[in-house]
Amino acid sequence: MADRFLELTETVPRREMKEQLLDQMDIERERGITIKLAPVRMRYEIRNNIKLQNSNFGISASNLSGSEYILNLIDTPGHVDFTYEVSRSLAAVEGAVLLVDATQGVQAQTLANLYLALEQNLTIIPVINKIDLPNAQTEATKKELQSILGCDKGDILLASGKTGQGVEAILQAVIERVLPPKGSPDSPLRALIFDSIYDEYRGVVAYVRIRDGTISKGEKITTLATKSDSDVLEVGYFKPKLTVSNVLMAGEIGYIVTGLKDISAVRAGDTITTSCKLQSTDCKVQPLPGYKEVKPMVYAGLFSRNQTEFENLRAAMAKLKLNDAALQYEPERSTALGPGFRAGFLGLLHLEIIGERLKREYGMELIITQPSVAYKIYKTNGELFIIKSAAEFADPSQISKTEEPYVKVDIITPKEHVGALLGLCAQYHGIYKDTEFITEDRAVLRYEMPLASILIDFYDKLKSASSGYASLNYEFLDWRAANIVKLDILVAEEKKEELSKLVYADEAYRLARQMVESLRDAIPKQQFEVKLQAAIGGKVIAAERISALRKDVLAKLYGGDVTRKMKLLEKQKKGKKMLKAGGHVDIPTGAYLTILKK
Repeated sequence: MADRFLELTETVPRREMKEQLLDQMDIERERGITIKLAPVRMRYEIRNNIKLQNSNFGISASNLSGSEYILNLIDTPGHVDFTYEVSRSLAAVEGAVLLVDATQGVQAQTLANLYLALEQNLTIIPVINKIDLPNAQTEATKKELQSILGCDKGDILLASGKTGQGVEAILQAVIERVLPPKGSPDSPLRALIFDSIYDEYRGVVAYVRIRDGTISKGEKITTLATKSDSDVLEVGYFKPKLTVSNVLMAGEIGYIVTGLKDISAVRAGDTITTSCKLQSTDCKVQPLPGYKEVKPMVYAGLFSRNQTEFENLRAAMAKLKLNDAALQYEPERSTALGPGFRAGFLGLLHLEIIGERLKREYGMELIITQPSVAYKIYKTNGELFIIKSAAEFADPSQISKTEEPYVKVDIITPKEHVGALLGLCAQYHGIYKDTEFITEDRAVLRYEMPLASILIDFYDKLKSASSGYASLNYEFLDWRAANIVKLDILVAEEKKEELSKLVYADEAYRLARQMVESLRDAIPKQQFEVKLQAAIGGKVIAAERISALRKDVLAKLYGGDVTRKMKLLEKQKKGKKMLKAGGHVDIPTGAYLTILKK
């Protein structure tokens, strides 16, 4: 759909157009998903034969020339793990196009993003996409949208991002329904930072929405939260490449090259204003509301395979944090893996994408430890602390109570799969709340579930149980008591801290068997027999073995006495015994990912 907007407004020359143009990362194009928000400015001219219901509504009155309008679009992700990208984008705009797939209907993530838009008091333009497909259920999807939004049937637009049908009507609806930006160019500068990137030569480039005032090259600016001063090296807008402009005015979305080399000086949600030191009068600029602090759902350790690369990993993490405000991390040291970071993510997909970006963009070879949620530990002496990894788990004799996070889960599914999903949620410790039917054929199941239960493979099981039709959304609810134990994994009798895991006591044996069997299949054979063990404390509860790789030491023999053969076999046997006693096994990255997905 974004591609069709760019074509229709001739923002990008036709020879430069390609599919998923705004998805600029390789990983986005490979997976067919949007990971990063992508802003772009479009010029759209109303043709004479098109009559608008209200021609006074535009995007920015200062950028209006006859029937030409400037539209600032921010393309956002849809997956639940990237909700923070959506919330930051919505705070920078006046309206939102709610895009619903005609073949899938309203998804759980659609509802979550809709609520975010309503919190910002944005104008919602409902659009049903993919109406050209033979299995499109246009009328049923219309009923769902009417039920959720309470809108008239005529307010819902029909379009196809593939063929371009109905795309122009969406742009016209934006101009008709969305109010122009408020804000005065004559007021002191207030610019909201909604994203940023790091340029090796020019420092931090802040993506901003100008609420009030104007900004141009050479001015001195200040960030109100971090109190950082700098000179503006360049301003401009997105087309979607960075395009230099003379000035950015109130109501516009663009970028400011700050020249700041300190990455921590620019934060998403901060307000940029003109430096007060240069003004004769006392400047009391009120900061913009900014964003709610994001709460990580999943924690995992990130360590470099080569410990000498730690400083490179630190620099890479800082640059990724600048570009992904949802990422949180703090230094951590492991006896087995050396220095690294304990990082917080919004979900498993977020973790996977960060690991992939560190590898592709910064050349880091990583070891990613078992993901876990945070737990509250109450010690017998009354002390309370929060742990984010299995390594921090205290001696069980010193723990009086353990609490885990619960989430509120919404599952949207066709009614014929309700029974299967009720059974699945019960299996994953779900507490049933209620069922609401959006239409006769589609229901919303509401549950309260432990976050740890849905962390690993719940989504895959959900899709299997619903033949791929169900969708899931969740948000943090509260903390509740849990019976948790620490499961250690030993490979060749060497404890692998990176594989340690906190599990429910009643599921420890089943998970231990799964982990050692997964490792058995994922670790390549060695020159000696490898023992795989899962233990709680000092008690081994599951074990497997990887047989030794047999090398044919007799291949070079071409004759002679049998004692020559026995001598070589005895030598091989002795060597394998020595390796087994002091052998070390390197676990390949693929093995970690296999266990993670299991």
